[in-house]
Amino acid sequence: MSAFPHAKYLLGAHEPHQFVPDEGAEVAFAGRSNSGKSSAINAVTQRHSLARTSRTPGQTQLVNFFELEPGRRLVDLPGYGFAKVPPKLQKHWERLLGQYFGERESLRALFVIMDVRHPLTDHDWRMIEYARTRGRGLHLLLTKADKVSRGAGMATLAQVRREVGGTATAQLFSALDKTGVDEARRVLKQWLKENARGPEVPGPD
Repeated sequence: MSAFPHAKYLLGAHEPHQFVPDEGAEVAFAGRSNSGKSSAINAVTQRHSLARTSRTPGQTQLVNFFELEPGRRLVDLPGYGFAKVPPKLQKHWERLLGQYFGERESLRALFVIMDVRHPLTDHDWRMIEYARTRGRGLHLLLTKADKVSRGAGMATLAQVRREVGGTATAQLFSALDKTGVDEARRVLKQWLKENARGPEVPGPD
């Protein structure tokens, strides 16, 4: 059974005035266009096709709102980095994301999705700073952990934790073999609780 059996798509916003009402609690997911963000969302929510997956990077072109339960939402942000889109659309995304992070009072935390083989790109750091500037929770998913050895994955995780310091939690994750899926789901649920302070930040391994 799904962890969120009543999860449903609400709408995709191309402009800030189209955002759903700013009430309740929501957690946003952001990541490079080829980081496995949609697969991570589907795995964490236990809904096979809640977020659309594609072999073509950059398919999330709107700010997509999903209701997980009444008053609790997941927000899928446009992919960044290698998205094959015109510069004009990329600038539009930057403005859209700037207003989203600058205005959403219901935003509790941000999940930043990163390929474990290519973590902490300049774009990732920009998302991290958005969350830090607003004082929001921050959790990093190092995806595709099945593509590297356990030792290499743990070494990368330790390095990422050192670089982000005590302002974020981080974990290994694989939507394919389910590594870290339960942990990520617990973090998501904690952030969505009313007046949640979020999980404690673990020390480096």
